[in-house]
Amino acid sequence: MILNKKFDLGFLPTPLHHLKNLSEKYSPYHIFIKRDDQTGLASGGNKTRKLEYLIQEALDNGCDTIITAGAQQSNHCRQTAAACAIANLKCHLLLGGTVPQKYNGNLLLSHLLGAQIHFTGENRKGENIDSLKQKLELEEKKPFVIPYGGSNLTGALGFVNAVKELKAQLIAQNLKIDYLFFASSSGGTQAGLILGNDLYNLNMKLIPVGIDKSEAQGMSLEEVVFNMLNEGKHLLEIKKEYCLADVKINHDYNEAGYGVITENEKAAIKELAKSEGILLDPVYTSRAFYAMMDYLKKEKIPLNATVLFWHTGGFPANFYYADKLM
Repeated sequence: MILNKKFDLGFLPTPLHHLKNLSEKYSPYHIFIKRDDQTGLASGGNKTRKLEYLIQEALDNGCDTIITAGAQQSNHCRQTAAACAIANLKCHLLLGGTVPQKYNGNLLLSHLLGAQIHFTGENRKGENIDSLKQKLELEEKKPFVIPYGGSNLTGALGFVNAVKELKAQLIAQNLKIDYLFFASSSGGTQAGLILGNDLYNLNMKLIPVGIDKSEAQGMSLEEVVFNMLNEGKHLLEIKKEYCLADVKINHDYNEAGYGVITENEKAAIKELAKSEGILLDPVYTSRAFYAMMDYLKKEKIPLNATVLFWHTGGFPANFYYADKLM
């Protein structure tokens, strides 16, 4: 099966466990966490799953260089740099902003992992990729472009496979998940989770929490995910007909905008750290976790529901945002 064709990068399966203290606090809800902060690749994170398929595709095409893009504190770029080190590929990262006085957080790690970093001003979503690709081709390199966030169908397969992994864990623990909360930014994780949920018949209600502005390349994030679903259902032979309503994203917690740390994110980080000894990141998982807490406090989902939070990693960014978290 196509899901087996990947370049192994992660320490999988990642743990699935009960958040006992928070479940007591938010009783009668039953809260679990999927620890993709523990995938193992350069401190872990969900992009490891996508990169297993993207790196395999690059190698299959005989490429020797990877190009991708993101913000300076991009978890995706940090994990891409690590994946390239393992696969013996050159790595070029196009990162928004200007050269900082000092590197820290994910930017420092990307540098230590050997990536060649290009600072691209206001462009943080790969707007400059084509010109770099042409330059490298003139140098007789064979570059492979990984899209922003690793979010295309190839990357999304990593999360189809993740749902297969989750299903085995749920069977082993005799669990049924009712609601799944997670951060959605570039769309690949969400598309993969939807496809996997339908392929493996888990019947979870997915609640993606928006992290970034809702448009990418002239399309809404919902449209980006919808297009991946329609492409993926044919590849995976899923019979379901998808519509835009199937990819609804909750943007209610994103008013501050991408990478802006508010009291909500700080509260979520402290809640999970002090209750369960688990660290969130200040941009993605903290916003999604706060949304889940808000749902539970206000009883927006049925009482006694079993809820899963998918921790997508990213804790190195806490060091960059340290002054905002104190």
